[in-house]
Amino acid sequence: MKPVVAALPAPATAPAPKPYVLHLPGVSGTSIVDYTLRDGLKAGGFDGPFEIYDWTCHDPGIPALHNRARNEEQAQVVAELLTKQYRAHPDQPIYLTCHSGGSGPATWALERLPRDVHVACFVMLAPALSPTYDLSKALAHVGGQAYCFYSERDDMVLGTGTKLFGTIDGERVDAAGRIGFQKPPGADDLAYAKLIHRPYESAWSRYGHIGGHIGCMGTPFVQAIVAPLMLGRAATADVLNRTVPQPLPDVLWPK
Repeated sequence: MKPVVAALPAPATAPAPKPYVLHLPGVSGTSIVDYTLRDGLKAGGFDGPFEIYDWTCHDPGIPALHNRARNEEQAQVVAELLTKQYRAHPDQPIYLTCHSGGSGPATWALERLPRDVHVACFVMLAPALSPTYDLSKALAHVGGQAYCFYSERDDMVLGTGTKLFGTIDGERVDAAGRIGFQKPPGADDLAYAKLIHRPYESAWSRYGHIGGHIGCMGTPFVQAIVAPLMLGRAATADVLNRTVPQPLPDVLWPK
């Protein structure tokens, strides 16, 4: 009779590292909508650290929009933050998000990253970049997908506003957050294959997003639509059927 040998327990597997999110606000600086974004991401499955970097240097509005030299310096600071995070925790996925004018420093930060440093996902919510800005260098540092949420209804801020005051990169045109990005001549096809446009859908009004400049930052919308995309899940179309959230009041921008 053969002796009975007890089965050894399976080796414990280390838990997957929690995702790290770095967010850049718009030209108004850190505001309530950046925290509603945070709350939506947490409700949608992000249980790791969430940090806001206010690149406006407490000088928001038009000065933040037009100070390209300072914004480039701030982009370098953001690049160094991302690199430090990547070096310290190479297995922890990094998610970079930005709203409106924050798309400028966020994009320029990605362009400045060392060759081996990447973020897992890049999300631009109502980006105030010009639609033909070449994203090739930035997208080369995105390991997964990049998303652009835009809305033709965002006319006051990213239509009239950017034609009058300029985009974050200095063009007086409809911003990409209103009409989407257009791949410029000579741009990298492989890099642009990572870019996914999400134009406004009327069905999103059920989550309080009625197409304006800050509806995409609301907690219900972020929980139902943005977070699942970032995590590679199907959008939870019915997650909030219990209530119909009120839309966030739109704001004049820039100040």
